[in-house]
Amino acid sequence: MKAAIGVDLGGTNVKGVLLDENGEILQKHYIPTSDEGDEKWKVNVLEMVKYLKEKSQNPIEIIGLSAPGLADAENSCIAHLPNRLSGLENFVWADYFGTQTLVLNDAHAALMAEAKFGAVKEYKNAILLTLGTGVGGGILINGELYQGLSQMAGHLGHISINTLDDERSILGIPGSLEYALGNYSIEKRSMGKFKSTHELLKAYGENDSFARWLWLDAVRKLAITMASLINVFSPEIIVLSGGITLAGNLLFEPLQTFIDLYEFRPKGKKTKIEKAHFDDLSGAIGAAAFALSKA
Repeated sequence: MKAAIGVDLGGTNVKGVLLDENGEILQKHYIPTSDEGDEKWKVNVLEMVKYLKEKSQNPIEIIGLSAPGLADAENSCIAHLPNRLSGLENFVWADYFGTQTLVLNDAHAALMAEAKFGAVKEYKNAILLTLGTGVGGGILINGELYQGLSQMAGHLGHISINTLDDERSILGIPGSLEYALGNYSIEKRSMGKFKSTHELLKAYGENDSFARWLWLDAVRKLAITMASLINVFSPEIIVLSGGITLAGNLLFEPLQTFIDLYEFRPKGKKTKIEKAHFDDLSGAIGAAAFALSKA
């Protein structure tokens, strides 16, 4: 049975899996790292690959790697990632590992994990939204990951919710969904009252009126974005992943209420909304799944 190594390069950890073609995790491993300028992360990734190769019963012929940024047209490297992980741009991993390696954006990898082995495996057309520090995503069309020109498709957090907002996202969009919901902006959005979404939700659960307004306003904007994406792509399912989904029913119940208001449902059509099956290993699993699909 074929197997591949999947590695997810993040700012705080390198996560790795040895994955077979049925989606079984044969081995998993974590190595703390840093996105500071010393490029120690390259050594950490190589250490991860060597560790997983040693654990494999058969030679590894292909590796998948998930990382922030935009992959090149051949999925051989990250072609664009300014101001983070110095040295990552245009670094060809296959040369470094001595093994064929395919590279994916981390949100795209999370979608591939769900498409091959998770919540999306029974569907051909799907959208994934990652809700965390920022908001990212991925698009599946006819069973294939849609990467688009310059591999930048799926920046769903950079859809404008309020064009009059003077806050611009890192892609230059005013009033983005990422600003409306992402954890990075919560202190500014709450006028300094909350330092994190976790603090906001704690106050929400205690019936703090300001917290309830702020949270429900953000969830409503998420629902409007999702309804808009449904109008454009008509997916069978939208999957939500990331740390904000840990809110559970505090997120999914009001979200469904708002979706019921805004979704266009000709002849009773209703888009399925689910929480992602995979969590912190989704990038590594998705990268390995993508590699296996191309092996």
